[in-house]
Amino acid sequence: MAEKQRSNGFVCIVFFLCLIQWNPIPIPVAVAILEPVDFLALQSIRKSLEDMPGSNYFSSWDFTSDPCNFAGVYCDSDKVISLNLGDPRADAPGLTGRLDSAIGRLSALAELSIVPGRIFGALPQSISQLKSLRFLAVSRNFISGPIPASLGQLSNLRTLDLSYNLFAGAIPTSVASLPELSNLILCHNRLSGSVPPFTSQTLTRLDLKHNDLSGSLAPDSLPPSLQYLSLSWNRLSGPVDRLLNRLDQLNYLDLSMNQFTGTIPGRIFTFPITNLQLQRNSFSGRILPDNQVSIATIDLSYNRLSGEISPLFSTVQSLYLNNNRFTGQVPGSFVDRLLAANIQILYLQHNFLTGIQINPTAEIPVSSSLCLQYNCMVPPIQTPCPLKAGNQKTRPTAQCNEWRG
Repeated sequence: MAEKQRSNGFVCIVFFLCLIQWNPIPIPVAVAILEPVDFLALQSIRKSLEDMPGSNYFSSWDFTSDPCNFAGVYCDSDKVISLNLGDPRADAPGLTGRLDSAIGRLSALAELSIVPGRIFGALPQSISQLKSLRFLAVSRNFISGPIPASLGQLSNLRTLDLSYNLFAGAIPTSVASLPELSNLILCHNRLSGSVPPFTSQTLTRLDLKHNDLSGSLAPDSLPPSLQYLSLSWNRLSGPVDRLLNRLDQLNYLDLSMNQFTGTIPGRIFTFPITNLQLQRNSFSGRILPDNQVSIATIDLSYNRLSGEISPLFSTVQSLYLNNNRFTGQVPGSFVDRLLAANIQILYLQHNFLTGIQINPTAEIPVSSSLCLQYNCMVPPIQTPCPLKAGNQKTRPTAQCNEWRG
């Protein structure tokens, strides 16, 4: 009986092969089907969001077809690995609605981004389940509530951008402790409390500007790997000289609009910085660069800096030293470079300067701006100044005598 079955099976196989040979028909190739959990998660995400007027992002999200062909959905085999919600083109209208917690069921997701729009509500706690997540950017929406401390469980996260939202509360210490973090962008929110210590030795960009952060910064609170640091428009205070001395990889630094005190270390002017913004704080003391300064833009205005102006600053293209307590003569090297159009902006108004060696008939190049008013001298040359400088050309003699005394 077994022999007969084997014989019949052989005949059937031969017949099938002959049929293919004489009647060739296309045989469908197996196609990977999206895992049901991911399929259902995408359906939930779609139901919770809508296109804003003028947006057609969801027009391709037809669940009778392969979701891996949807706009913004990228798959590897049967799993979603990248989800970019919204049309990424500049000025394209975004999405509105809430982020569904089902997003946390996309277990292989490595990248999640949302274009600017009107998405509101809280950031789902379930995002912390995405253990493969390396990139999370949901900027320029209306997401509110605290930053989930559970995001600190995303040990592979390298970029976290929650900027231009309505997040409130403290920056979680767990987020600051993420081991692989390279870029943290939390600017333009409503965050409060102190700046936690950051432990990642790969952190290169930290942007916390336009929040309500307060307190002081410990000398070892930021890693020396930082290249971009912006803490402007907060209420941070205390000295930062020891901290700044460690950050010798910086190419951009903005600490403006705070309440920082103490001295500005001369070593900072040797860093590879192109733009240095320290204005509107309470920095004091003398400014003594270690070497010739090659920074393109330096703004030290509206502080309490004193002493003579170092000639080493004459190589700066845009220099704002106004509204401080500088004294003495303006170095001649500034005049030479100004007349040669190598200095674009030189603002020295509202100090206690006593002179500048410049010919009253000298012509300032059209591309350059010089302001000298409200110092302890009569400006030898009349130049247009910003409106904020006021109309008074010279500081009252009593103030100058008091300062000298």
